[in-house]
Amino acid sequence: MLIGFVILYLVLSIGIGLYAATRVHNAGDYITAGRSLPMIVVVAMVFATWFGAETVLGIPATFLDENLGATISDPFGASLALILFGLFFARPLYRMKLLTLGDFFRQRYNRPVEIVISGAIALSYLGWVSAQVVALGLVFNVLSDGMITQSQGILIGAAVVLLYTLFGGMWSVALTTLVQMTVIVAGLLWIAYLVGGMPEVNGIAPVIEHATAAGKFEFWPPLEWAAIVTFIAGLLTMGLGSIPQQDVFQRSNAGKNESIAVWGTVIGGVLYFLFAAVPIYLTYSATLVDPAMTSQLLAEDAQLVLPTFVKTHLPLAAQIVFYGALLSVIMSTASGTLLAPSVTISENILKEFMPHHRMSQKKLLWVTRSVVVAFTVLVVVYSLWSLQSETSIHDMVANAYKVTLACAFVPLVAGLYWKRANNLGAGLAIVLGLVVWIAMEFVAPDAALPPQFAGLIASATGMIAGGLARPARIN
Repeated sequence: MLIGFVILYLVLSIGIGLYAATRVHNAGDYITAGRSLPMIVVVAMVFATWFGAETVLGIPATFLDENLGATISDPFGASLALILFGLFFARPLYRMKLLTLGDFFRQRYNRPVEIVISGAIALSYLGWVSAQVVALGLVFNVLSDGMITQSQGILIGAAVVLLYTLFGGMWSVALTTLVQMTVIVAGLLWIAYLVGGMPEVNGIAPVIEHATAAGKFEFWPPLEWAAIVTFIAGLLTMGLGSIPQQDVFQRSNAGKNESIAVWGTVIGGVLYFLFAAVPIYLTYSATLVDPAMTSQLLAEDAQLVLPTFVKTHLPLAAQIVFYGALLSVIMSTASGTLLAPSVTISENILKEFMPHHRMSQKKLLWVTRSVVVAFTVLVVVYSLWSLQSETSIHDMVANAYKVTLACAFVPLVAGLYWKRANNLGAGLAIVLGLVVWIAMEFVAPDAALPPQFAGLIASATGMIAGGLARPARIN
C-alpha cells in the first residue's frame, strides 16, 4: 500500500508538470514563467528548491556523525546565500530584465566572460542535481526493501524528474512546488508531533538535552588558525558560492515585480533555515527510540537513519506522508536544479553558435529541452559513479559551489557595485580564481586555507588589478 501511494504521488507530480506545459508558449515562459508569479509561489519555490535531499537526509546524517558545527555549509551557508541574494542582488538584477544570470556577464563585460562563467555555473550543478538523484535512488531502495537497487532507483527517479521538467519548465517547477511545499510543511510537522508523543522522546526538550549532553550542539571551532579558517570557508563556500547561481536568480526573477523578487527570496531563505531543524529533530529522536538500529545504520550509512526509522516505527499513514514529503523535497530541488544549468547552457553558450537571428523562440525552446535531456544523462552517469565511490549527499552538495566561488562571485559583485570593474578585471578574476583553486586542489587539498577560498582571494586580486589598470567599460 505504501508503494502504491508513492506511485500515485509520482503520477500526480507528472500530471501537474504536463498541465504546466500548456502555459509554455516560448522560451521566456519556459525559463522565467513570464515573470508573473505572486509572492507565495516565489517563497515556495525558493524554500522547496533548497529544502532537498541534503536537508532531510544529508544534514541530519552529518549532525549525527559529527556535530552542529559540521553543518556550517548547510543550512547556515545556504540560508545566508538566499538572504544575501534577496537583499543585495535581486533588485538590480530584476531591473535589468535578464533571461538568465549569464546574460548579466555578457551585458556587463563581454562574450568570453559570459561563456566561461556560464560554463562554470552549469558545471557546478552536476553535483547538486546528482545528490538529489542519488537520494531518490536511496528512497526507492528503502521503500522496496531492497527489491529496487539504489542504481535502479537512480534511473527511475531521474526519469520521473525529467518527464515533468522537460515540458513545463519554470511553470512546472512553480506549480509542482506549490503542492510540494504544502506536503513538506504539513507532513513533517505532523510527523514531528507524532514522534514527540512517543514515550522515549516525550517532546522537544528531552531530545535537545540528550543531544547537548552528547556534544552534538558544539558549533564554534577550536581557537586554532586552521580550524577557524576551515569553519569560515565552509560557511562562505556555499554562502557566497551559491549566490551566482541560475536557480536562485531564476526563482527571484520569476516574481511579478521587484518587491516580490527581493522579499520572496529573503523570506524563503529564513523559512529554509528555521525548518531545516525539523529533520534534525526527527533523526536524533531515532537514537532515543531505537538506539540499536541507529548504531547499526550509523556504521553503514547515516543517511538511512531517518527513512528507516519512519518505516519501522511509525504508522502507515505517517509513512505515506513522510515519503510523500521526502519525494516532494527531492523532486522539487531536482527539477529546479536540472532546469537551471540546461537553460544556462542553451541560452548563454549554444545560442550564440547558432544562426540566432533566424532562430525563433519556439526553436530556442526545443534546443533548451534537448539540453535538459542531455544534462539528465550526464547527471545519471555522475550519480552512478558517486554511488560507487561512496560520496555522501552532504559532500556532493558542499563541493558543488567551489567552482562558482572561485570564478563567478567576484565578477558578479564587482559588476553590480564597482564602477571600475571591466573586461580585463573580469578576465583576470576568472583565470586567477580557477588556476589557484585547481592548483591547490592538486597540490594542497587539505591546507589550512581551503583551495576554493584561496581561489576567491586570487579572483578578487585579479578584479582589483584589472580595474585599476584600465578604466571601466560598461556596455
